[in-house]
Amino acid sequence: MAPVQSNAQTPSTPAFPPEKGEHWIEPLKDGGHVLIRPLRAEDREREKAFIMRLSPESRHFRFLCQIKEPGEAMLDQLMTVDQREKMAYVALAHVKGELIEVGISRYAAGVQPDECECAVTVDDQWKHRGLGALLLSHLIDKARANGYQEMYSIDSAANTAMHDLARDFGFSTARDPSDACQVIHRLSLT
Repeated sequence: MAPVQSNAQTPSTPAFPPEKGEHWIEPLKDGGHVLIRPLRAEDREREKAFIMRLSPESRHFRFLCQIKEPGEAMLDQLMTVDQREKMAYVALAHVKGELIEVGISRYAAGVQPDECECAVTVDDQWKHRGLGALLLSHLIDKARANGYQEMYSIDSAANTAMHDLARDFGFSTARDPSDACQVIHRLSLT
């Protein structure tokens, strides 16, 4: 998917704020549209509100622990992206006249220099619309462009949505040898 270079709209596409740089206006399975672009510092409050809207189960799947509210240190870590070793794409949509975060994908460089760990999270109200696949697709493209040869994700074994998404993208899946309640999905990017 090539980045959109203008904010040209079709009659069925909602108007999004003008964007500079890498971004896409993507159609969803239900006919809606989202704006996908790299996460920016100005998205901090959107990111916090997004995490707070997630169900307890979705928060657990994302962080592999139970959190009620992200603290400032966690937000600092989540907002630190450099477009190479730490990357995040945010999906934004119009909801009741407001542009809100409805999904995010991110990777961080792994222990090995040619691998990165990824995560994809979609707002509970926006699941089953193809948003996770769009976010993961852009993340994979960016990881490849940045020279990574393998992408992996450590997830709860109960997270069937991530298992299905990983399978659809050709990830292999194995039990985590250090935690029987988790699985590791791996994808070769070469």
